[in-house]
Amino acid sequence: MRGILDVRPVPAADTHRTTMFEIFFDLVFVFALTRVITFMADTPSALTLAQGLLLLVLLLYSWGPYTWVGNLVRPDVGPARAATLVAMAAIFVAALVLPDAWRQGPELFDAPFTLALAYVVGRAVQLVVLFWVSSTNPPLRSTLRFFSVPVTVAWIPLIVGALLGGTAQTVLWTVAFLVDIGGARIASSFRPWQLRSVDHFTERFGLVLIIALGESLISAGAGSSDAGPVGVGLAAALLGLTSTVCLWWLYFDRLAPAARQAITNVPGERRADVAGDAYGLGHSPLIIGAIYVALGIEEVLDQLTDESPHAERLGWTAATALFGGTALYLLSRLVFRRITVRAVYPTQVVAALLPLVLLPVGRSLPALAALALLTVFLIGVTWYERRMDRRDDPIDPTRPLRP
Repeated sequence: MRGILDVRPVPAADTHRTTMFEIFFDLVFVFALTRVITFMADTPSALTLAQGLLLLVLLLYSWGPYTWVGNLVRPDVGPARAATLVAMAAIFVAALVLPDAWRQGPELFDAPFTLALAYVVGRAVQLVVLFWVSSTNPPLRSTLRFFSVPVTVAWIPLIVGALLGGTAQTVLWTVAFLVDIGGARIASSFRPWQLRSVDHFTERFGLVLIIALGESLISAGAGSSDAGPVGVGLAAALLGLTSTVCLWWLYFDRLAPAARQAITNVPGERRADVAGDAYGLGHSPLIIGAIYVALGIEEVLDQLTDESPHAERLGWTAATALFGGTALYLLSRLVFRRITVRAVYPTQVVAALLPLVLLPVGRSLPALAALALLTVFLIGVTWYERRMDRRDDPIDPTRPLRP
């Protein structure tokens, strides 16, 4: 009996890489992100886009601590694996009810309340595993004393908001997010996290992003067969593919490996701070931007169907998802780039803001033309970045970050 109770965590090595079990967990998580697309596409409006953003940030910043868990302890071994499976089940339940996140029912366990409970379970599992790991790690235990307070306090407005519904739910869930994330960041500034394997940490975020970008391809492929004539559907699908390839190139081709090396070169305890800022403030919005672009492509294809009553213009909601999502992706990329490799140019900022200028133009164009406009823009940005790489971009992955 004593041997069963005295189960110790298996520490992750400094050379630890992402395991197949973690990839499986991330696939379930990205399934939840794609269900947010279903929620927003059901009745697209400014309100649902804002509510979808709230759901995305809640999901992303509840998933983030699992990257720290996997960085400290092997999540595919022993009790850690069992706990992660419980969290996986909670995320899966949340994904199932996400499209009805603001639809209250007569039963107690309606969609909003079930979603809130699933979120609480996922966060609680994180805390349990982290406190278990901290039994042999006193500095981590000190960090958790600060971190756990805002996390648990945020559950109160989350549950109350789910019970009240409507506008109160939106307001209280926003409060829950601000308490959770704001409090956690303040806590980490007093007691920094520990980062063992930079490769593992960066891989987890990169894998989720590339799966999110893949959702754009799924949206294009799934809707192309219904988008009017065959040629129109194929053209829309190819435009969606080209846009997604550009988004992939702008992050994965050079910036991602340079950022990983730059974080590796950060000395001592600052490494965890820089990684947390880069992937929390810069990289997570990249994922949100990719999800909105996927929604925009899906809306374009819906506009191209024979049944659409607004086939003549893209409209504000779809244009906001398509062009606004691209702007968020590009701006977040610059934040990530600034934190890691310390090199951002004014022309890059202008290029990142241009989709917002193109947004009113895109909303007045036919759907296919609006997607073509975005694609041409992204090709231009990619060409410019590639040209800058060859000439005078000072990204040097072996250069340490300045204090």
